[in-house]
Amino acid sequence: MTPASLAASSSALGFPILTALVVMPLVGALGVLWFGRLRNEWTKLIALVASITTGALSLWVLQAFDTSDAGFQFVSLHEWIPAWGISWHLGIDGISLFLVVLTGVLFPLVIAGVDPHHDERPYLAWLLVLEAGVMGSFVSLDLFLFFVFFEIVLVPMYFLIGGWGYDQRVYAATKFFLFTMAGSAFLLVGIVATAMLSRDAVGEITFDVVRLAEQGSLSVDAGRWLFVAFAIAFAVKVPLFPVHTWLPDAHTQAPTAGSVILAGVLLKMGTYGLLRFGVYLFPEASVWARPMLYTLAVIGIIYGAIAATMQKDLKRLVAYSSVAHLGFIVLGTFALTDQSVSGGVMQMVNHGVSTGALFLLVGMIYERRHTRQIAELRGLQQVAPVFAGFFMIVMLSSIGLPGLNGFVGEFLILIGSFDTARWWVIIGTVGVVLAALYLLWAYQRVFHGEPDEANRGFAELRLREGLLLSAFVAIIIFTGVYPKPMLSRIEPSVKALIEHVEARTDYRQPVQGLAGE
Repeated sequence: MTPASLAASSSALGFPILTALVVMPLVGALGVLWFGRLRNEWTKLIALVASITTGALSLWVLQAFDTSDAGFQFVSLHEWIPAWGISWHLGIDGISLFLVVLTGVLFPLVIAGVDPHHDERPYLAWLLVLEAGVMGSFVSLDLFLFFVFFEIVLVPMYFLIGGWGYDQRVYAATKFFLFTMAGSAFLLVGIVATAMLSRDAVGEITFDVVRLAEQGSLSVDAGRWLFVAFAIAFAVKVPLFPVHTWLPDAHTQAPTAGSVILAGVLLKMGTYGLLRFGVYLFPEASVWARPMLYTLAVIGIIYGAIAATMQKDLKRLVAYSSVAHLGFIVLGTFALTDQSVSGGVMQMVNHGVSTGALFLLVGMIYERRHTRQIAELRGLQQVAPVFAGFFMIVMLSSIGLPGLNGFVGEFLILIGSFDTARWWVIIGTVGVVLAALYLLWAYQRVFHGEPDEANRGFAELRLREGLLLSAFVAIIIFTGVYPKPMLSRIEPSVKALIEHVEARTDYRQPVQGLAGE
C-alpha cells in the first residue's frame, strides 16, 4: 500500500483522530500542571477529563474500524523533517487496534481508582505523559517517530517508580531505566542503518515503515544484523530471558498504578515491536531467527513459572508470572501461522487486563494490611468474601480457565504453533500446568484457612473498588465467552502479514479462518 493510498484510507470525516489520541493526554498533563497549581481540587478532574476523552476516542476508533480492511486505517501523513525523510505518519490496523483501545481504557480506570500517597499533581501529569508516549508508540508508522515515543515512555515511568514507589524504588527505577536505555541504543542504530541501507532502492532517505517493508531491498546478511538490533531492544522491553531481571524489581517497587500500566501496556511495546517492526521489516530474518526466539520464549515460560512458585512476596509472584505469559506471546508471534499470531495479539490484550487487575488487587491488599508477604496473609476469604471472589475470577483468567479471556489467546497460540514449533510447544505447555500450581497455591495460602488477629480486620471491597474491578471482570468474561469481535478485527491484518512473510521467504503455511465467515 502506497503512502497516497494510506492517506486516502483516513477517516472520512477528515478528523485526525490518531493525532488527537496522542495530543489529548499531553494537553491534560499541561492542564494538570498549570490549572492544578491554581486550584488543587481541579487536578484530578482535569486528569480524568483528559484520560476519559482519550478513552472515548479510542472506543470510537474501535466502533468505526473497518473489519474488511487489512491495511492501515485513520491514517495521518504529514511531512515533519523532509530533509531527513521523517514524517508524522500514524495509522492502525487489526494488530495495533486493541492495544490502542486497551491503553485508552486502562489509564482512566487507574486514574479514577488509584490515588497516590503524596504529590498528586506531578503524579497525574506523569501518568498522562506516559499515556501519550504509549499511544504514540502503538500508532506510529515512521521509525524515527516511533523511536521518539518509545523513549518518551521511559521518563515518566522512571519518575513514577522513583517518586511514588516503595522502599527500594530508586534502585528499581534506575535498573529499569538503564536496561531499557541499553536496548534503545541498539534500536536507534538499527533504525538509522535501515533507512540508510534502503536509500538507494527507495530513491531517498525515509523512515516510513510501509515503504521500507514493501521495498524489501536489504541483503540477507544486512537484514539479519538489523533484525538482531531491533530484537535486542524489544527483548529487553518484553522482557525475554535473560534480559528480564529488571522486571520483578520494577513491578515490586512501583506504585500500584505504575505496576498496572507496566504490565498492561508497557511490556506490550516489546511484543508489538517484534511483530510490527521485526517481522514486517525483516521477514527473512524473522524466519531465520525463529529457533533462537522459540528457545528463549520457552525458557522464559518455564523459568518464570518456577520463579513465581518460589516467591514469598505476592506482588513479586505476579511479576514473574508476566515473564511466563509473555513467553507464550513471543512463541506465537514467531510460529508465524494465522492462529498463533492472532492468538499472540489477543493475548497481549488479555494479559494486560488480567495481570493489570491482579496488580490492582495486590495493591488493595497492601493498602489494608501493609504487607505483601504471603506467609503473613491468611483466611481473607472469611472476612472479605467479595474481595476473594474477584481475586478468584482474575486469577482463573490468568491461569487460562476456559470461558475466561486467558484461555482463548493461549489456546490459539499453542494450537497454531504446534506445526512449526512442535517440541517447543510441548515443553511450553508445562508452563500452563505450573501457572495453575503457583496461582492456586498462592490463593490457598492467602485466602483459605482461619484468619489470625492481624487479618481478622481485613476490610471488604469498597464501592469504588468494586466498580473498578467490575470493569476488568466484564472484559475478562465477555472476551472469554465471545472472542469473535476481537478476532474478526485482528485476523485480516494478521493474514496480510503472513502473506507478506510468505512472499519474501521460502516459508509456507496454510492460512485458515478463525472468526468465521
